[in-house]
Amino acid sequence: MSNIFSYDNKFFQIIGKLMDCFYISILWVFFSIPIVTIGASATAMYYAVNKVLRGNRSYVWRSFWGAFRSNFKQATIIWLVYMAVGILFGVDIYITHIFLLNGYALGILFYIFIILFIFLILWGVYLFSYTARFENSTKEILKNSGIIAIANLPKTILLFVILVVGVLLGMFVPFVIPLIPAVFTWAMSMVLESVFRKYMSKEDLEREKELDMESKL
Repeated sequence: MSNIFSYDNKFFQIIGKLMDCFYISILWVFFSIPIVTIGASATAMYYAVNKVLRGNRSYVWRSFWGAFRSNFKQATIIWLVYMAVGILFGVDIYITHIFLLNGYALGILFYIFIILFIFLILWGVYLFSYTARFENSTKEILKNSGIIAIANLPKTILLFVILVVGVLLGMFVPFVIPLIPAVFTWAMSMVLESVFRKYMSKEDLEREKELDMESKL
């Protein structure tokens, strides 16, 4: 009977993880409100998900706030660059859509820009998760995340599927919205970490293995 109310009980572990997901999601929304901080907030969410939910190695607030604070400057610069590119694509999509509606030949570019915009979204997924996992210059992060996304196209497509499922779930099952950001970041991290491990040094991989073993003790 004592095991029923033990934290080691699977039921309470699941409840604990769901509460952590809710907490991380709320923190992400709150720290994203100023808009300009979305990059730092997304980086912090990925870090917290990877360390707390997947690794069982820390606490939500400590991980989230630590990552937000330490990556704030770089992640914000990356976000501003990313947002500028997004606005540019948005304008291109709007203009080419007008061309398409009016029967101009250039209207065909609308479909090309839609495809590029989808890749832009996926580039963002790699951008902020890469920022959370690796120390590098801003220029290298912008470049490497795009190269990695293209070099691992099947898994990039899988990330897109996960994103679409998350959006549809939010649309049709709205009561789970408070959990969606962290839960689907968790799902995407399983794909992303398998990609990132290919680019980690042998020493880093050994360290990751040690941390994984410690978290299971």
